Amino acid sequence: MNLFDNMTRADSAFQATMGEELVLEKLGYQQELKRSFGLLGMIGFSFGIVTSWSALGGVLISGVKAGGPPVMIWSWLGVCVASLAVAYSMAEICSAFPVAGGQYSWVMVLAPPKIARGMSWVTGWFLLIGLLAVGATVNFLTANLILGQANLVHPDYIIERWHTTLVAYGLLAICLLANIYLPRWFNKMSWAVLVWNVASFLAIVITLLATNKNKRSASFVFKDFNNDTGFSPAMGAVLGLLQAAFGMVCYDAPAHMTEEMKHASKEAPIAIISSVYMGAITGFIFLVSISFCIGDIDSVANTSTGQPLIQIMYDSTGSYLATCILASMICVIQQCSNIAIMAESSRTIYAFARDHGLPFSRVWAQVDRKRSIPLAALFLTAAVQMAFNAIYFGTLTGFLTIVAISTEGFYVSYAMPLLARLLGHFTGHVVPLNGPYKFRRNTSLALNAAGLFYLTLTSITFNFPTSAPVNKDTMNYNSAAVGVIMLISLITWITTGHKNFTGPRVVIHGDGNGSDSSPPDENEVFPVDQKRAD
Repeated sequence: MNLFDNMTRADSAFQATMGEELVLEKLGYQQELKRSFGLLGMIGFSFGIVTSWSALGGVLISGVKAGGPPVMIWSWLGVCVASLAVAYSMAEICSAFPVAGGQYSWVMVLAPPKIARGMSWVTGWFLLIGLLAVGATVNFLTANLILGQANLVHPDYIIERWHTTLVAYGLLAICLLANIYLPRWFNKMSWAVLVWNVASFLAIVITLLATNKNKRSASFVFKDFNNDTGFSPAMGAVLGLLQAAFGMVCYDAPAHMTEEMKHASKEAPIAIISSVYMGAITGFIFLVSISFCIGDIDSVANTSTGQPLIQIMYDSTGSYLATCILASMICVIQQCSNIAIMAESSRTIYAFARDHGLPFSRVWAQVDRKRSIPLAALFLTAAVQMAFNAIYFGTLTGFLTIVAISTEGFYVSYAMPLLARLLGHFTGHVVPLNGPYKFRRNTSLALNAAGLFYLTLTSITFNFPTSAPVNKDTMNYNSAAVGVIMLISLITWITTGHKNFTGPRVVIHGDGNGSDSSPPDENEVFPVDQKRAD
């Protein structure tokens, strides 16, 4: 009986995998990567990247100064609700089109044909720059957290920028090696990371609340407005959104790993939504807990460790050992996060190159047959992250621009598929979303509109300076970085993109029985299964 059950389960898994490969084939691609991820593994993988509570800890003081704990906490709830509208929208699209390209592929399918290729191209570049920049950012944050512990224990040690950069390079090398030699273990490793993440969260929150003897009042945490930005209170509150927005990003990760999931159409959407809910809950509890434990804001903000969270941990526990243990828990989480980010980035580069979206696309689209991984794309990911981290050698302002563009790139790439679908709806290019995870049309479009409004608002806000008076040191150069991305996408589009870029190539006509890989015209749509049209 057990043998029969095992054979039945194996047969079901095989049929499901073959079904996903057929869906991929309809989208014009061959199965090249190995499908090893299950649902729990992908939830762990995705939440390991999102890990909102630890991300919020890395940008804590920016929120404290821009409105204080009340703005941090209440804006976090607002950001989470808005992010759910985005996540539900992306989950539905991902279910219908489970392809590693994610956002840029969806835009190609959903946008009106006259603008689909160009719109998809721009989305791809924002997505890639955002992914590569966030990888460099996590390297930077983890390196600073490690060196901050060294400064805490040895106050005479002064953290230099080159120290941070070299440690970041070491962390980057670990990420690269893990992605080369351990990919077949990623599914099970993601289970362990999920357990470690939740256990670390509970350990840190409980320890800080139990050991801190000088907790702040409920009024300070939930009511008292604190504005140290130099701008008006209203502007300060708006800037407080930035911290919350930085803590809720990267939940598109399962979309870029769909070609390595056994049941991608069903389980990738669940992983997307689950990571947002888990991030929202843990982030809220963490923000409330840490707000009660913050000591003097100026001393925390100006700590010699360079890490306000380390200072809060030490002020609460009064122990170097306890502080280092708690901070090291977060270091492990962030390092695992960057291993996953590198995997996600390499799959996105592989997909974009497969669609002829990059210079030397043939090189970056190659898959190592022995390991079933895009090895060249992994090396390119590591090289670009290293170049981004090298900016910190010369200028802090320049690197902070990389940090800002990491979130901007994601948010723009999230907005584009929603905009594409709404434009398609209002211009008559209606593409059915017939995946297993779907909503009624009106509900779906309402979620798209709500998500697009939020993403547009935050994408604009990311370009504001965060303190006044504004000078060359306090200026936010994010808008310049956005201009550079647009310039790169324009130049590459003119030189190669408009000739070679393809995107998902399946085109199903009229009765849904025939397919064609030719470029789309205005009368063609791209449903996976037109018989289940909305």
